[in-house]
Amino acid sequence: MVDDRIGFSLWVDFIEREFIDTKLKEMIANEIIDGATSNPSIFANAITSSSAYKEQLEQLEGKSAKEKYEALAVADIKAAAQALRVCYDSGYEGYISIEVDPFLANDTEGTIEEGMRLFNAIGEPNVMIKVPATEAGYEAMRALMSRGISVNATLVFSPEQAIKTVEAMQKGIKEFQQFDEGRVEGVVSIFVSRFDRKLDDKLEKAGLERSKTGIMNAAKIYNIVRSFKEPSIKPLFASTGVKEGQELPKDYYITNLCAKHSINTAPIETIEAYEKSGNRGELALPIDEHTIDSYFAELTKHGIDMEEVYSELIAEGLRAFEDSFNQILERLG
Repeated sequence: MVDDRIGFSLWVDFIEREFIDTKLKEMIANEIIDGATSNPSIFANAITSSSAYKEQLEQLEGKSAKEKYEALAVADIKAAAQALRVCYDSGYEGYISIEVDPFLANDTEGTIEEGMRLFNAIGEPNVMIKVPATEAGYEAMRALMSRGISVNATLVFSPEQAIKTVEAMQKGIKEFQQFDEGRVEGVVSIFVSRFDRKLDDKLEKAGLERSKTGIMNAAKIYNIVRSFKEPSIKPLFASTGVKEGQELPKDYYITNLCAKHSINTAPIETIEAYEKSGNRGELALPIDEHTIDSYFAELTKHGIDMEEVYSELIAEGLRAFEDSFNQILERLG
C-alpha cells in the first residue's frame, strides 16, 4: 500500500509459488502492497511444505542441492518481479528481493559474484539483492549498486551498521550515476521485534515497559538513515510480525513505525490486521533524539548493554539464515 500523502509503503514478507499467482497479484491490484521480500527461512518453509515445486524438482533430478534451490528461487523471484512490474514501472518501488548464500556473509568477492549471477539469471530490473550488513557486506553493497543492481541491506540491528550501510550505498549510487542514468535504489532493513523477544522478560523484572526497545531502536536508525537525505535509500522495517507469546495487537510493529519515506515488510496476516485496524496512515515517527537517548540511558542504568545486544542479535540472525539454508539443502540433496 502506498500512502501518497506520506510515502509510507507495505511490502509482504512472504514468497511461495501458488501465492505469487493468486494472493500476491490480488494485493498488488488492490494497492495494499507494492513490494515483497524473501529470505532463506521463507524459502525453506515454502519449498519444503508446498507441492507447487514438485514438477520442477523432478526436472532438476541429478543437480546439486544448491543448483536445485537456485533454480526454484530464481523462478519464484522472476514471477514475483513480473507481477510487481506494474508498481516498478509507475516509478515507485515494486521490488522483490533475493538473498545471497548466507555462508558468504564474510566473503566480499563471493557476495558480489553471486549477487550479479542471481540478478542476471532472474533477468528483471526490479530485483533487489539482499546482502547482510557485515564488514564484507558493505563493500559488496557498494560494488553491486555501482553496477546498477539495487540492494536490500539485511540484518541491520545497530546504528553503526546503518551508517556504514548508507555510506556504502551512497558511494555505489554515485559511481553508477557517473556512467548511467538508470534506476538503482537501496533499502536498509532494520530488524525490530527480535529486540523485544530477547529483552522483554528482563525489562519486566526491572519494572520497565515491555515491547518498546525494538520500536525505539528502529526510530533511532530511521532518524539516522533520513539524516543522509538520500532519496534513493529508504529505511525498511523488518521482523515486524508479532510472535506467539507476545501479547500485542497483530499490527503493533506497523502502527508504531508508520513514517514518511519508509517501508514496512510484514507477514500477510500482519498486513491484513493493519488494513482492518483503522490506523492506516497515522504517523508514529519520527521520535525526537532526546526521547530516544533517554530511553536507552534508562536501559543502561538497569544493566542492559546495547552493544552486547547488537552483537548477539547479529550473530543469531546470521546463524538463523545459515540454519534455514542448510535445511533447504538437506531437503533438496
